[in-house]
This record gives sequence, C-alpha cells and structure tokens, in this order.
Amino acid sequence: MNIKQLTLRDFRNYEQAELQLAPGVNVFCGENAQGKTNILEAVGLLSTMRLFRSGQKRDAIRFGSEQAEAEAQFFAQKRDMKIRAVIPSAGRVQLTVNEVRQKRLSDGAGLLRSVLFCPEDLMLIREGAAARRRFVDTALSQLRPNYARCLSEYSRLHENKIRILRDAEEKPSLLDTLDDFSFRMSMIGGHIIRYRAYYLRSLMEKARGIHASISGKDEQLDYVYRTVSTVSDPFAAAKEIGAQLWDHACAHRAAEIAARSCLSGPHKDDLALTIGGKSARSFGSQGQVRTCALSLKLAERDMFFADSGEYPVLLLDDVLSELDARRQDFVLNRIENGQVLITCCEPEKLTQVEGGRLFLVDSGTVRRTV
Repeated sequence: MNIKQLTLRDFRNYEQAELQLAPGVNVFCGENAQGKTNILEAVGLLSTMRLFRSGQKRDAIRFGSEQAEAEAQFFAQKRDMKIRAVIPSAGRVQLTVNEVRQKRLSDGAGLLRSVLFCPEDLMLIREGAAARRRFVDTALSQLRPNYARCLSEYSRLHENKIRILRDAEEKPSLLDTLDDFSFRMSMIGGHIIRYRAYYLRSLMEKARGIHASISGKDEQLDYVYRTVSTVSDPFAAAKEIGAQLWDHACAHRAAEIAARSCLSGPHKDDLALTIGGKSARSFGSQGQVRTCALSLKLAERDMFFADSGEYPVLLLDDVLSELDARRQDFVLNRIENGQVLITCCEPEKLTQVEGGRLFLVDSGTVRRTV
C-alpha cells in the first residue's frame, strides 16, 4: 500500500499543495511550525476520518477559507484508488471514494491504512485510559470497518444518554427513554468489547517479541484488558457480553441518575501493561516506558501486514529525535518495507535511510530536493 499523490487545498496552512510521493521513504524537513505535521495529519484524516491533533475537523480549514480538502491517490488491494475528504466550515464532512459519494464517514475507514507514531505516543503508557483506548480504536477502525460503525453508533448513544442524565432534573420525563439507550449501548458494547479482546490478544503476541528484541532483557511485556466487571469473558459471543453489560447498567441505574453521568461501559475500558510483572505505568522507568510504547506501535504495523499482506503507510512525526541511538536504529531497521513519511528538523540524522525522497517545507510550501 502506498500513496502516489497527496493533494491539499486550504488544509491547515496549505493553500495548495500537490505532492508526488515515493513508494519507500519520504522525508519532510523544515523548521518548527512550517507545516510538516499537517501533511501527516492529512494522511491520518483520510485513513481514520479523524484529525490526530484536534477533535474538531473544522480546525483543518485554513484561516479565511470556506472549506478544506485532502485527497490521496493510492495503490492498495492490487488496484489504484482515490479518497477525498471535504471539510466545510458548516455542515457535515463530505467523503468520496473513487468519485463515489459515501453516506457515512465510517465507510471510508480501512481503505487507506496508516500507522502514526508521534512524540506523544512515547508517553502512551503514562497517560490516562482514554489515550490507550484511542490507540486501540484507531487501529481497529481501520482493520475492521464494522468496528468503526459500532464505535460511531455507541458514541452517539452515549452522548444522548449523557444529555438525558444531565437534563432529567429539570425534565424528569426524559428518564422514560433512559433504559432504551442503556440497552442499545449494552448490545453494541458487547461487539466492541469482543473486537477489542481479540485484537489485543493478537497485538500483544507481536508486541512481546518486539519488546524482547529492543530491550535485550528478560523483562516480559504483558497486559490485562480491563472492562466492565460483570463481563466474565470478553471473548464470549457479543450477545452474551451485551447481556452482562445490561445487567450492570440495570444495577447501577439509580447511581447514574444521582451522578448524572454514564458510569460504566466500554467507554471506560483500559489496557493495563506490565513489564516483568510490575505495572509499566506506575513503576516503569522512562526507558522502559518508551520501549513499551515503541513495541506497541511497531506491533500495530505488523498487525496490518498480517491482516492484508500489505504494510500500512507509516507516519513518523519527529519521533526519531525523541529516541536514543539504539531505539532509532531499531525503528529504521524495521521500515525497509512499505511506504514511510517522516518529519524532522535535521535530515542528516536519517543517514541510515537510503533512497526515497526529501522535501523541504517552508511556510506552507513544499519543495522536493531529492
């Protein structure tokens, strides 16, 4: 899988940009705040239907413009494809695939697959549960489009349930619909939990081997998938898990009304990681935490390859400057296959990467030099 051409119009600080990319390594070099990361974010948007630096897609619109556009012509599944997203200042995002308008954004998930690795990911282990859920959801939404649809529907139901709980004090009649939303969330939540359980089991099998190769120590990486306490087996049938979630929701109905908040569900799930039997988050050194995060990201890339036989587009956003020489070498030695987009301020640090193309980025303009 590789992007042949990436086109941006009024996207972030780009008025117009048309990039011809190499199937191998593409390096975008420039000073800070010139637009290097914006290029990677456009690719991320076309892959996941989300901006990785902002929850609001309208933030992608260049100042003073009415809309932003990002388009990629790419090769995947043994054929040429094109995906285009138009973000208006008002209204819904418009997505087209091979010139055909899509009804839902989730219909575009998984066509152009990418894995993003940025400096913030190195602290993935230290952050809260939301960051690790986002890590899992981003990959799974590309691998399994039906998961993306389930997640979107669950998020919509969750938002409505929160409104009911918050407004019920002034409008008690809203509680008449509370159980309907809780039941539907439980049924969809059963699918979400099952997807996550199977994905994490496969991901961690790969991550353990990568972690051992990087650390060179006898420190086994392991995990615990933490979900709702009534779920006895996250690998069970989705209907069975959904029934257990519904039992938990019924038991906590009064507590949720009192707290005016949705207290449990897959929106609270977490991935707890251990190194040598100890919590990586609580007891891991900085080096251990970085090695753990690096292992997860590289395992994510391998998961995509195992699923489709194609490497996803790897997006490295100035991450090499945050790694020591040993970890830099490890990353660079694993990107011999597949397309890679790297941003950096000092291209001389990438002497281990042969071939490819070098682009200079300056104030929203891109110039190819090699």
